[in-house]
Amino acid sequence: MSNHSGHAYLKQAINNLDALPAMPVIAKRLLNLKLDTEEGERILLALIEQDPQISAKILGLANSVTGGASHQIKTMKDATKLLGIKRIKSVASSVAAMSLMPRPPAGKFNMQDLWLHSIGIASAMLGLARVMPEKMRPQDDQIFLLGMLHVIGYVAMLFIDPQRCDKLFTRLSAETNRPSLEVERDTLGMSHDELGAELARHWNLPEEIITVLRYHHTPDTDEAEAGQPLIRMLNIVEKLLPTFGKVDYMAPDISAKEWEALGIDPSKAKEVTVQIEELADQAIQYASSFT
Repeated sequence: MSNHSGHAYLKQAINNLDALPAMPVIAKRLLNLKLDTEEGERILLALIEQDPQISAKILGLANSVTGGASHQIKTMKDATKLLGIKRIKSVASSVAAMSLMPRPPAGKFNMQDLWLHSIGIASAMLGLARVMPEKMRPQDDQIFLLGMLHVIGYVAMLFIDPQRCDKLFTRLSAETNRPSLEVERDTLGMSHDELGAELARHWNLPEEIITVLRYHHTPDTDEAEAGQPLIRMLNIVEKLLPTFGKVDYMAPDISAKEWEALGIDPSKAKEVTVQIEELADQAIQYASSFT
């Protein structure tokens, strides 16, 4: 397939939503589940315990939160006490949504790397929220879900065109200091933020999720306003962690205005950066040992 025809094929996938993957059944059930009753919580935990992949990743996250304490979290009941039922739902939903492939794909695309990137970014966003004024903070489960789903467009790319996606990840690995969107558009004719947003729309996800997925690389556009402050939070965290994995690279330039938009004193930027890096590294270190 030529470069031009490959670009056209992927563009067509956006215009023809039927070419995009359906939402995994378990992800749909988890996202639609109401947690305001004991029955809802019981069904949530039952669904999770039936899926070894989701269970393992939740246990990995729970143990990353404890920071490697001597007492390991080994049961879903203990994980729920530690993380809270809403965050458990966010993690389970995002893991299920990312499991579009029936088996791990061959080649350069590594779903485990993408999972670890996402868990690190989501954990770092939670850390960033802690230094924001309380009145500006989104809910933790909302933060975590968006942090986990922000690169879902890469999974859709792989679903549509595995070979071209393999070429993309080869280039992303080689061109580590170049913004990922530039590499994606050169290679595929589109970017993961565009495709991720269309996938979310295809799945009938809330408009806020669609907006965050679409504009997390362009937080200053007028269209991004509806997704703030989540878009700004995600954008800053990825700038703070510019070499975090092989995907979603952004140049690490954060202005005083960007910090102030989240209610954070720019003079504390260095201190916040150290905290964020530690949280992300810790989350990856412990989550990887449980997956």
